[in-house]
Amino acid sequence: MLRLLVSRCGGGGLSPVSGLRNPGRSLSRQASDAPRNQPPSSEFVARPVGVCSMMRLPVQASPEGLDAAFVGVPLDIGTSNRPGARFGPRRIREESVMLRTVNPSTGALPFQSLMVADLGDVNVNLYNLQDSCRLIQEAYEKIVAAGCIPLTLGNGIFKGGDHTITYPILQAMAKKYGPVGLLHVDAHTDTADKALGEKLYHGTPFRRCVDEGLLDCKRVVQIGIRGSSMTVDPYRYSRSQGFRVVLAEDCWMKSLVPLMGDVRQQMGGKPIYISFDIDALDPAYAPGTGTPEIAGLTPSQALEIIRGCQGLNVVGCDLVEVSPPYDPSGNTALLAANLLFEMLCVLPKVAVV
Repeated sequence: MLRLLVSRCGGGGLSPVSGLRNPGRSLSRQASDAPRNQPPSSEFVARPVGVCSMMRLPVQASPEGLDAAFVGVPLDIGTSNRPGARFGPRRIREESVMLRTVNPSTGALPFQSLMVADLGDVNVNLYNLQDSCRLIQEAYEKIVAAGCIPLTLGNGIFKGGDHTITYPILQAMAKKYGPVGLLHVDAHTDTADKALGEKLYHGTPFRRCVDEGLLDCKRVVQIGIRGSSMTVDPYRYSRSQGFRVVLAEDCWMKSLVPLMGDVRQQMGGKPIYISFDIDALDPAYAPGTGTPEIAGLTPSQALEIIRGCQGLNVVGCDLVEVSPPYDPSGNTALLAANLLFEMLCVLPKVAVV
């Protein structure tokens, strides 16, 4: 029923698969007259059955005909502490078997509204970070050009990986949309200039994005920031660029619904990208990550943040820094899978009842 993806797209693409559709028919024709992809119900298909894709959706090699797609970026060679995020996309897919098709809390009906599939993983170069960024940018340019909204599982990019990869993803986004707004949920600002002489690693992506003009800096909000520092004012750079920095202690013991009301006003109707580092959450809930910081956000606050993006012009999302070796229970990946589903539910054109 599901076929696994394994081919390369041009020079930097996704690892190939054959989709489920009839190759003799055009993708535009299929999109117009075929039913939309639906994750199978456990009432009819046992959860352990089938190829391991996100929510057991069909896997396909091309973004053509899709409104949104889950993409894995299994990269962790930009990490500064505990590696292992290269295994994040696979584990998130495993845990996503618990997800269902409807969000009864918000009324969102993503699979009745959008054609969604799993595009597999970007074929990164684990021996060369710069080359990996090139491959990621090329792959995402193809996805975005097809009119498909990517939801990334990565270490910093869409689904499972380190946060370095949000940089090449935003390079691809900027080619279509110009500078975008950014909702960045994280324990760290990721605006360092360099480490060990290197200007590219998971602590620098948003500094590089500012350098290249990829962000609409007046529409950048960073939430959940905390932790010890080497300076008295570690947020100076972010604030000097016009970013709004919301510290974790300003979120303790309160609902973030009012905050997200302000964020929606700030973002307006222009394109916005959501980048969610799992270490924004307290390690009591998400221990499987590379650079954990105590006293973080709660899962319910994470839901308030993502659900608060309903109605915004979201053009892409990522969930990064899930490192399965540090959480044998799988709870961190389970939480990540649920947050990715919530991101899917707030995309434009998703019907809400």
